[in-house]
Amino acid sequence: MAIALEKYQDILDELGEHAGEVMRASWGEAARVFSARGLEAYLHGATGLKSLGRGTDLVVSFVQSAPAVARELGEDAVSDLLAAAIRMYSKTSATVISLIFSSSPIAASRLGDPELFRAYLHLIDTLLAQAPRGVRPMLDHLGTLLGQLTLGGLRRWALWGAQAHKTDFDAQTRYFGLESPESLGVLQKERKGTLFIDVQRRIGMYLRALWGRDFFMRPTSGDFEQREGYRPYIEGYLIHLPDAYDDLESPSGRTDGVELYRAACAHAAAHQMYTKEPLSAEALTPLQMMAIGVVEDARVEQMAIHSFPGLAPLWRKLHHATPDQNASVSDYLNRIARALLDPDYADPDPLIAKARSLFAGQVNRLSSNQLAWDIGVTLAHDLMQMQLPFVHTEVLSALYRDDNRYLWDFKEESDFAQGGAPWQDKQVRKHVSVMEFANEVEVETAGDDAQEIWVLSSELFPYEDLGKSYNELEGKEPPPQPHPYPEWDYQMQLERPAWCTVLEKRPKQGEVKVVDEIVVKHKPIIGRLRHLIEAMQPQGVQRLRKQEDGDEIDLNAAVHAMVEMRMGEQPDPRIMIRNVRKVRDLSVLLLIDLSESTNDPLPDSDNTVLQLAREATVLLADALDKIGDPFAIHGFDSNGRHDVEYFRFKDFDMPHNDLTKSRLAGMHGQLSTRMGAAMRHAGSILKRQPSHKKLLLLITDGEPADNDVRDPQYLRFDAKKAVEELTRTGITTYCLSLDPRADQYVSRIFGARNYMVMDHVQRLPEKLPLLYMGLTR
Repeated sequence: MAIALEKYQDILDELGEHAGEVMRASWGEAARVFSARGLEAYLHGATGLKSLGRGTDLVVSFVQSAPAVARELGEDAVSDLLAAAIRMYSKTSATVISLIFSSSPIAASRLGDPELFRAYLHLIDTLLAQAPRGVRPMLDHLGTLLGQLTLGGLRRWALWGAQAHKTDFDAQTRYFGLESPESLGVLQKERKGTLFIDVQRRIGMYLRALWGRDFFMRPTSGDFEQREGYRPYIEGYLIHLPDAYDDLESPSGRTDGVELYRAACAHAAAHQMYTKEPLSAEALTPLQMMAIGVVEDARVEQMAIHSFPGLAPLWRKLHHATPDQNASVSDYLNRIARALLDPDYADPDPLIAKARSLFAGQVNRLSSNQLAWDIGVTLAHDLMQMQLPFVHTEVLSALYRDDNRYLWDFKEESDFAQGGAPWQDKQVRKHVSVMEFANEVEVETAGDDAQEIWVLSSELFPYEDLGKSYNELEGKEPPPQPHPYPEWDYQMQLERPAWCTVLEKRPKQGEVKVVDEIVVKHKPIIGRLRHLIEAMQPQGVQRLRKQEDGDEIDLNAAVHAMVEMRMGEQPDPRIMIRNVRKVRDLSVLLLIDLSESTNDPLPDSDNTVLQLAREATVLLADALDKIGDPFAIHGFDSNGRHDVEYFRFKDFDMPHNDLTKSRLAGMHGQLSTRMGAAMRHAGSILKRQPSHKKLLLLITDGEPADNDVRDPQYLRFDAKKAVEELTRTGITTYCLSLDPRADQYVSRIFGARNYMVMDHVQRLPEKLPLLYMGLTR
């Protein structure tokens, strides 16, 4: 939840009247793009600039520009911007720093990557030392410059002017203001053909049209000192592409920058679609790795071409190897790459023919990248026998292909990556006896992230009869057992494995009299429910008369039928009795949203949403206990994807007694609502019930949200995916929403008939038991 600006009236007073008004005007946009932590940093950054004593304009420009930078690059980029401004504080005037702030949204939108934005801030810092008079006119024309130059081109253009006019301040001003002929000449020389930022949206739509999913792409810049950019590469879920491509002249014709981007991103996307498992790089030489990479590129391209034949001419025109290129290992690999892609390419060399033959003979194994391993190792052995020059840093000539780091699994990198969440793979939870636990030396500095945690099946009490366990005496909860769950990313149309961690926490206890007071308060409702409850209780075996088929003959009906036959009338054929066993084979789990918003008071009432949810839960639990249906009552909140707190107030095997009531009395609202992870965990508990029918009933007062997610659609789609997964396992989900605006999203998550929106929340205690009985009748 976004923090309220009114809570920081002291900061607004400190900023002054003008800056405070600008902060109020910018707060709505800031609240949409910053997390709660980011909003506090945003406020403190503004007060920090105010304390410098350099005027109000500096603060105003930061307040207005920071949300736009965060929207483009994330809130960490705002921290980088603020830190850079503090470093430049002693080098230039407040006017220039204000201009840096006000132009930063342009730089953020044109560069499109946090790393490039940091490099841009470093360039400004360098220019303040080498050409201080040129920074202001350059920032005035920043949109024009970044509309034609990459970051590397901007750096070369700026440093050329700084060196050429080191002592001539007027010439500096004209050069950086694009007023001198040499400035325009260097600008034209450094100008690139097609900038990534100009075609990013078009390329993203192109990939989505091919594979029906989104791919994340980011620009990279490697041309600070040379005209060549980095090769494309894939890291994690991101495709990194050069920030610009020049038009390419080749024997097959001219290829413009947009076509190069299409070829590069389609090839990288093919890797993400068809390279399912990484290959181990252990015991492989650089030559073997390069040969395997060439075959793997051909494999994923063949699979893509099989689905989209139009990709073949796009890629083939970018391969220019010829049979006369045979001076090095790289020449042969370039020829193999072209031969495996282009059936019309003629090459008489025996090695090229062997590569084609091996690849064609294994066409039925295209779905596995083990094919690339087998063929690549064979070709590398033959190349080694030829004793040609080989430099492992050489780059193959196909400009659009990535560096294949996505293909390899380096063990040391995998271990490092796992270090971020130690409980997932490294932490060991060892269940020990009381004597083992008591005899072990205590490690006082160990925390919940220790590599090994010893667990007792029950609480440990001191020798002195104090009536409290060690955990209670120290005020520390036992470390919860983590439960990792996947999460659905709707933009990539992929499931992020083990992305969320549900931690089962011990619920706090309150006063039992709170629950007893609820029962007394709603005694009229309980009285109205009594007849419904009696009707829903199992009746054992019932004898249904007047059946055409059944278990035994109804003698009275049979005699009556014989009388009708003797009288010449048509007899009633329903002369059987059927014995029916009435049993309610149903388990229900009530899942309660315990986010911070449940503490909000209701309009025209002193009650909060949480109090009404507690009252409704108490009435439903009382009804279920009388009906006899197995039921559980759980709750959840979240503080990011690695801390989804889950509370079990009552489990299926627990009686509805004072312990359950005290836990319900101790319910409290806090943090956020990561609904998908909580529903998956609730489903994993519910599906272990032996009942034929299973119902997950969710009570929430708002849409799915969390403090580490800015896209409002992300967690909605994940919750929808969780509902679909539960439905496939035979669990019915139903949502009772207390949000009057929930119709906009709740039907998409739970389905048109599996939700109800409470327009009058005050009636929740009465409606919830009736709703349950209507669902399970």
